[in-house]
Amino acid sequence: MVRLPLTPQEIVRGERLGALLRRARGSRSMLDVALEAGVSPETLRKIESGRVATPAFPTIAALAGALQLSLDGLWAELSDAERTDSASAPPLRASA
Repeated sequence: MVRLPLTPQEIVRGERLGALLRRARGSRSMLDVALEAGVSPETLRKIESGRVATPAFPTIAALAGALQLSLDGLWAELSDAERTDSASAPPLRASA
């Protein structure tokens, strides 16, 4: 199966997701959160570091549950940040 390259927006969203999960994890160990969510600590590490920019929905849902995060709230934070970034970004110009 061929994977399409990630867009710059997907990469930024993945980095933001990782930062949100890392912040929500707080002082809890990566191992504890990963085990509670039923994912490998390596998967959580990759998501938190932004190396997995588009994790599967069940993975995010399991992590959100382990961290007592609302999926709606998580998506709202990611979407709000994207809107803020796109509003401050310079407009794209059509090539001549």
